[in-house]
Amino acid sequence: MSAETPSWPAMTIEEAHAFLTAPGAPFEMESVNIRGIDIRTYKNAPATLRDIFGLSEAWGDRDYMVYEDERVTFAQHTKAVKKFANVLAEKYGVKKGDRVCLIMRNYPEWSVVFWATVSLGAIIVPLNAWWTGPEMDYGIEDSGSCVVIADGRKLQELEPHIYNHDLRGLIGVRCTDEQLGRADRFEDLVGATADYASLPDMDLPPADIQPDDDMTIFYTSGTTGKPKGALGTHRNVSTNLMSTLLGGARAFMRRGEMPPTPSPDDPQRAMLISVPLFHATGCYSILVPVLAGGAKMVMMYKWEVEEALQIMERERINAFGGVPAIAWQVLESPNFDKYDLSCVESVSYGGAPASAELVRRIKEAFPNVQPGQGYGLTETSAITTQNGAEDYLNRPDSAGVAVPVVDLKVVDTDGKEVPPGDVGELWIKGPNVVKGYWNKPDATAKSFEDGWLKSGDLVRMDDEGFVFILDRAKDMLIRGGENIYCVEVEDALYNHPAVMDAAVVGIPHKVLGEEVGAVVQLAPGQTATQEELQSHVSGQLAQFKVPIAIETQIEPLERNANGKILKPPLRERMAKYSRG
Repeated sequence: MSAETPSWPAMTIEEAHAFLTAPGAPFEMESVNIRGIDIRTYKNAPATLRDIFGLSEAWGDRDYMVYEDERVTFAQHTKAVKKFANVLAEKYGVKKGDRVCLIMRNYPEWSVVFWATVSLGAIIVPLNAWWTGPEMDYGIEDSGSCVVIADGRKLQELEPHIYNHDLRGLIGVRCTDEQLGRADRFEDLVGATADYASLPDMDLPPADIQPDDDMTIFYTSGTTGKPKGALGTHRNVSTNLMSTLLGGARAFMRRGEMPPTPSPDDPQRAMLISVPLFHATGCYSILVPVLAGGAKMVMMYKWEVEEALQIMERERINAFGGVPAIAWQVLESPNFDKYDLSCVESVSYGGAPASAELVRRIKEAFPNVQPGQGYGLTETSAITTQNGAEDYLNRPDSAGVAVPVVDLKVVDTDGKEVPPGDVGELWIKGPNVVKGYWNKPDATAKSFEDGWLKSGDLVRMDDEGFVFILDRAKDMLIRGGENIYCVEVEDALYNHPAVMDAAVVGIPHKVLGEEVGAVVQLAPGQTATQEELQSHVSGQLAQFKVPIAIETQIEPLERNANGKILKPPLRERMAKYSRG
């Protein structure tokens, strides 16, 4: 049933949430006092990640991870996790509250290390595998990690810095002898993936873990100053799992259909993970739900669109996404029509603004797909709002509505709520909000207030609760006193058929403060002049919002590992157009 059908929606968002969260329902809610504040939570959520790991044992000999020519079943993964958890506890003395630093690309061992660490009640610290040696050195020092586990390339980059730290253990994964140095070899401690089947059956070491115990430190991708470690709990991540499931159920309810009851006999779903596991989206919204639900996760060392298309056909991938740029690259591939992608049922993304044009293109290329997007931050353990299925087709420029355990408010510069439709900063409250920033009380006090997280994002929210992200407060352009939201200009550029990606930045101006500049990636085989693109934007927006300078390129715009465009170097690049 499409969004154009008169009988849609069969119920309001509020009615769907009320049904799904009613007493006795799967997503029933209850109020829990968390750090002195009453918070709505999912009553039936798994208490800890150790409990979620236990769910995976039901999936046995199903494939869990596929990496190139390697395959690891759920049963094999379970053995490896339990083996490594015992190694961490017995050989390195890791216990509840200790920090274990993980620096690795998307290898199968990433999952083994993650689940072993959190099942002990220790705190996993996944550092960005794109970081340099000094940046990794900072992360190890700031977190106070006692064990560091890194792949061969990152271990080699760490070599000049590793002696700065009093570690109990240093472990190398997939290392050459030259890369290994003084580290212990992971394969000697656990085995290579091909050895997991022959590992002995073991129990996890005992651990007393509570829902609000510390579990993760994920470093935020700030553009200024040192990164801050967001301190997440078991409840934070368990909440995200439940919210992921609820989004799909709500789409059925909006159509007037009952959500199907999951069964172990259902066909196994397959997901291509195209984003790093060392960020909240990859870890919380892909790794955890895939393991809990018995799906197959197909991993790539590095995103490459042509390789991804081959994998999607070969492994019969049902779902892919991550960030909007990935969806665009798939759609724009000159070889798209050469592959049988009829298996794809879901294309979802977050982490960066997506244009309405992308939704139309996805539906055109994948008629059976229900696209979706969401909004969240490292500080909200991924999902805060969701927009999917018919709701997304109706409001393709919205990040969706808050999940039912989350409260949102839009405030002015004085912290006072503004009426629906007005622009303000988004504040977020719920069981998904992290405790604060690790060892940074001043930064915590600045961003967290009475259970509310101050997101720093400028939004407007309509009467039904749909959120429209306009810009980061610190990145909004102000031209002669007029606010210009970058995403608004970027959306106008996206609507041009030759534009594949776009980034809007400020160009300094002596009188006006700043003017609008843009850098655009053109789709393969397409051309467009600056004048043509300026004319295109001026047909949609006020003249003061039209970029004074637009540079085009065929190469992808540079992004960080979380998929966000790196705007500081673009500002430097466009500064040459400064005038006035």
